[in-house]
Parts: sequence; structure tokens; C-alpha cells
Amino acid sequence: MKYPIGIQSFDQLIEDGYVYIDKTDMVYSLVTEGKIYFLSRPRRFGKSLLVSTLKNYFLGRKELFKGLKIDSLEKDWNVYPVFHLDFNGTDYTVRGGLEKKIRYYLLTWAEEYSLPERTKELGLGDLFAELIRAAHEQSGCRAVVLIDEYDKPILDVLDVDKNLEEEHRNILKSFYSVFKSADEHLQFVFLTGVTKFSQVSVFSGFNQPFDISMHGKYETLCGISQTELDTVFHEPIEEMSGRYECSYDEMRLMLKSHYDGYHFSKNMTDVYNPFSLLNAFATLDISDYWFKSGTPTYLIRLLSHTDENMDEITGRYYSAEEFIDYKATVEQPLPMIYQSGYLTIKDFNLRRNVFLLDYPNNEVKKGFLSLVASNYFNTRESIYSWIRNAAFQLEDGKIEDFRTGLTSFLAGIPYIMRRKENERERERYFQYTFYLIMRLISVYTVYIEKLQSQGRVDCIVETPDYVYIFEFKLDGTACEAIRQINEKGYALEYSSDKRRIYKIGAVFSSETGTIADWLCE
Repeated sequence: MKYPIGIQSFDQLIEDGYVYIDKTDMVYSLVTEGKIYFLSRPRRFGKSLLVSTLKNYFLGRKELFKGLKIDSLEKDWNVYPVFHLDFNGTDYTVRGGLEKKIRYYLLTWAEEYSLPERTKELGLGDLFAELIRAAHEQSGCRAVVLIDEYDKPILDVLDVDKNLEEEHRNILKSFYSVFKSADEHLQFVFLTGVTKFSQVSVFSGFNQPFDISMHGKYETLCGISQTELDTVFHEPIEEMSGRYECSYDEMRLMLKSHYDGYHFSKNMTDVYNPFSLLNAFATLDISDYWFKSGTPTYLIRLLSHTDENMDEITGRYYSAEEFIDYKATVEQPLPMIYQSGYLTIKDFNLRRNVFLLDYPNNEVKKGFLSLVASNYFNTRESIYSWIRNAAFQLEDGKIEDFRTGLTSFLAGIPYIMRRKENERERERYFQYTFYLIMRLISVYTVYIEKLQSQGRVDCIVETPDYVYIFEFKLDGTACEAIRQINEKGYALEYSSDKRRIYKIGAVFSSETGTIADWLCE
């Protein structure tokens, strides 16, 4: 089986015999039921391949779609003039880069459609309008416009150069306004991107596109569904189970916990990250392929000066308006984190019409929280290596080694990072410290979180042979912590469990920033 890793060309994928997840029934619905669309998905989720599929459809290349779902749906296979703009591959932090990129596309098409020389002196928007009109008149068919990663020129300079950001926004606004003036000459328009900038006027010059990013009908348009995984990839899962010396079902669960978990609509249909999954099949190895392929610099910049901690963002319910539209305010990073793929929908409350947001899977949780924790703690020791060792110590029942390692790690955090002047900030630091540590440990274990107020974080960690019931206190005593575990009855549900149960009371000192008292029963 040939895996199309890094291949974004539909025609090459089909002609060279790569495995293809047939989405063409949804493509047919798109082209026959609407005109102007917008789709937001995280990076490396198949947006460019989708755009290429649309391009080949509108070019009438029927032979490429033979045997696919659309083959029995489409009868005419008309050929349309297609304008395909891909904003990838350019450094937009260089002033003039965006205008140069667009003008290169337009002048190339001007040659193709033999536009008069004088039209090349027009502004970008007017020149594009002339091209669309000429394409319609010369071909007898309305034009198709496909724009891939429309938001990259803005994301590249977001929070870096306000003047250049505004310049790019105005250039794109003028360019996209063509879709309104040239409406009679347009058959279909499709834009993809990571972020929806609905309130920063990029699209204000033309009719708002139909946003299908959370439409239930198109939730699996990009990515791989559970049904598609089970239908198409039985062979590589079987092969990986042999490599990992486990059953088929166990291997399937490992892949699910590491790469599944995305949801893009109220239907809550599971969607796997296609980039990581295909890489895992190609190498027969579970690794963090998507996260290692690059963390967006704009997201790192955004997080670097926001006052919100991840424990104050994740595991909470939001209305769609709170995480769908980016409002260009660095104080609210949630929309950018969600749309970049680091958070996803984990539940939908129909009665209240709100969505629960959290990390999609272990790959994202481990990678993203390691990044956040490294920046937050600023320790000399690698957060990732320490977390891995800590999880293995718990798995092996080495509770004293875990205590020693935790104390040492906390002590290694620079004093300036843990020095908090007021009580509220001390409590926030305490809560966030143990949120990051225990959430990272949960990548390797079963983890049950019990959040409480008044400076306490309570949690249960389960391993194959042990159950650890933790009560963390801020400036208290370990005896008080153990007493609370008993009074709250946290261990009762494990009374018939054959695993060994540990009750652990740990006290975090706001003065020293590390473990001050510890008791284990």
C-alpha cells in the first residue's frame, strides 16, 4: 500500500497508485449545492488535496475519477476555466511579498487569456475581475476560483508587524471584493485556511462565503473517519500489531488514543489526523508526526503574552461564537488554539447549545503541553524527559523515586517563575503547575481529574498494577491531605480492585515552590 505522505496533487495521487480515501460524493454535493464556500481545518489535514480534487473535477478530467463515488453521480463533466491560488511557500514577513505573489499569478493568467497590455497596469482587484470576465467570454463557461491557505499572509505577520498586517488585510480585502463585482462570471469559489477572520474585514468586500467548517454534512471532508480507517487500513493495522506484539484490537486502540479525537460538528463523528496516521502506517511506528512537523510561530507568539493559563481554557463549555471567530485580540487565544488543531470539540450540550473543548488526542496533548510547560517553568531539565520518567516510576510502583523526582523538578524552576506576590497568583501558579504535570503524565496512564477550589488539586492515576490517589495542598499538611482523601471516600470505588492502592498527601510550599510535606499510605 502506497501512502500519499506530502502529496497534495490529486492527479499524481491517482495516476501513481497511492491509497485514496474517497471523498468525492461530498465534493459532488459541494459543487452542485452551492457557490461560494469557506473551510477551516488545521494544518496538514488534507485541505490542499481537497482543492486539487476540486480543480481536476472542474477541468473535466473524468478519467481520474473512474470508479470513485462521483463517477456515478456526474454525467456532464463540463470543463471550466480554473484560477487556483496557493498562498503557501512564500515569506510574507517581507514587505511587498504578498502583492508580488498575487501579481505573478495574475500576469501569468493575463498571458494565457491574451489580455491587452494596458490591463496589466490595473490594480490587483480590477485585473482579476478582467481575467474572470475574459475567461467566461472566451470559454463560454463561468470561472472557478480556488484559494488555498487564504490566511497565511496575515498569520505570518500576526503580532509581529501591525502595519504590515493591516497592509495585507487591505490587499486581500480589495482582491476578494472581486467576487462581488464579478459574480455573474463565477461558477464556484472555494477558500481554505486555518483561521476564520470574520471580524477583521478580509471578506467584507463581498458576500460572506458559506462556512462549512462545522457543517455536519462535511465534517469528514478532510481527515480520516473511524469507518474509513476500519475499511481501508485493516492490513497496516494488522502489520503494526505484529510489530508491537499486541492484538489487532489493542493496536487499533493505541492508534485511536494517539491520533483520533477530532470532532468538527455537533454530530461528534471521530476524525483521525491524516498526516500522523499515514506516517504511522508507512513506518509501522507510533510517533508524534504532526506535532513534530512544526508548531505555528503565530500561535507561540500569541501564547507568549496572554494571561490565560491552559487549565483556565480547557475542559470548559463554550458557545460557538467564542471559539470559531478570531477577533484579533491577543488576550483571547482560544479561537486560534482551537482552529490550529490543538483543541477540539469533545462534547455538545444540545439543550444549552454549548461545546466542551479539550485536547484531541495524546499526540497533541503531550506535544502542546510540553511546549507550554517548557516556556512556563523555564527549567534547566527537559520537561518531556522528566515526565516520561515520572510516568514510568508510577507504572513500576516506585513512589519514593517519583517523590524525589517531583521535588527536584519543582526546585529546578527559577525562583522568578514561582515567586508570586499575592495569594490569588500563588494559588493560580499552584493549580497550573500540577495541572501541567498531571496532564502530561496522563499521556502514559489512565487519569481521573478532580478539580476543587481553595488551592487544591486532586487526581487519581491508574496504571496496570497500581492506583494512586493524590491530594495536593497549598501550604497545608500531608496529614490533612490524607484525612481529606479518606473523608471524601476517593478510594471506595477501588475497594474490590486487585491493584495496589496508594493514598498520597503532598503539600506544595508557596515559599520554596516545591514539595514541603509528603505522606503515603
